[in-house]
Amino acid sequence: MSEELVDSRAAWLRLAATVALATLGGVGMWSVVVALPHVQAEFGATRAGASLPYTLTMLGFGAGGIIMGRFADRYGVMRPLLLSAVMLCVGYVSAGLAPSLTIYALAQGVLIGMLGAAACFGPLMADASLWFRRRRGIAVALAASGNYLAGAVWPPVLTALIAAHGWRSAHIMVGIFCLVTMLPLALLLRARAPGQRGGAPLPAGGGDRPIGLSRNGLTVVLCAAGVACCVAMAMPQVHIVAYCGDLGYGVARGAEMLSLMLACGIVSRIASGFIADRIGGLRTLLLGSVAQGLSLSLFLFFDGLASLYVLSALFGLMQGGIVPSYAVVVREHFPASEVGTRVGIVLFATLIGMAFGGWLSGLIFDMTGSYFAAFLNGVAWNAVNVVIVTTLLLRARGTPRLAAA
Repeated sequence: MSEELVDSRAAWLRLAATVALATLGGVGMWSVVVALPHVQAEFGATRAGASLPYTLTMLGFGAGGIIMGRFADRYGVMRPLLLSAVMLCVGYVSAGLAPSLTIYALAQGVLIGMLGAAACFGPLMADASLWFRRRRGIAVALAASGNYLAGAVWPPVLTALIAAHGWRSAHIMVGIFCLVTMLPLALLLRARAPGQRGGAPLPAGGGDRPIGLSRNGLTVVLCAAGVACCVAMAMPQVHIVAYCGDLGYGVARGAEMLSLMLACGIVSRIASGFIADRIGGLRTLLLGSVAQGLSLSLFLFFDGLASLYVLSALFGLMQGGIVPSYAVVVREHFPASEVGTRVGIVLFATLIGMAFGGWLSGLIFDMTGSYFAAFLNGVAWNAVNVVIVTTLLLRARGTPRLAAA
């Protein structure tokens, strides 16, 4: 593969297919949120119990990101995506036919999360970073935006499908749709990234001790930051639908707020790409973390219908750029030959945070009978993330970014 393809028209066309695949496969993360109240009612579960499928989906999604990232590093991104399309179909059909909450949760975690949607996030972000140099930040941000675009598009679609056909039939229809649309799109990404053809090593992009830490040490610190920020992030994203139902506004209103939140997150992710190309990934990460904490704290004081719409939009605008910033930080401080695996590991940590945060918020609700303490818990975890990222940024003063040409 010629180096001339980097930043080329073909790279931008490939990025368009990447965004489409991320949007389609991203349904695996968001359908479980919309279906939560319906699944809870059918199986007679507690709120924490009904949140378990989401937790398993996030854990599976994170573990699958590492597996699929290594797979893509070795064979290219097309093969993981072909597997993803098939597994999403099998997973949604299995979930729609599930006789118990346990089977539903396993279908979500293993088939939909680990073997399905996982290939449509981290591996696509890593692949996009290899096709761009001058616009790497915006390319990664656009690839990551497909996940939030899925969150903006799928909740209202799923709400309508569930209302018309029930949650079981809606799952089966989604699975078939993913198979039919994703297979041809995956074939468009059959070309290997520049430097990858024939398994050739990618050019190096990092030193042995980025930011004065070993590579593994920096990876661990970034993982800790990812867990903390995403425990906070999970509270509104996982529970806004159920929260609105509890306040008497109805789950349909909550689904609209989730869609609005994630639509605004797309704007934030794209903006973060432009910002990262100018000030670097760490500073962009800190900016997003501080903004997320401020917007999350406002949920403690306002719960009116109009206020929740405004806060949902604001939260999306403030936090959407956080996760792509981790991928940019990894690309700046680690060799390109490790990009798929390292990005997968750090994103796994963020998804552990989302999974744990979603479950913990449900548990706090069950213990207290309200979401006030759950929002307060999210603010505290966000503060931990700010401290970690600030510490990294202070250590990095005077250290040049290591992203390679």
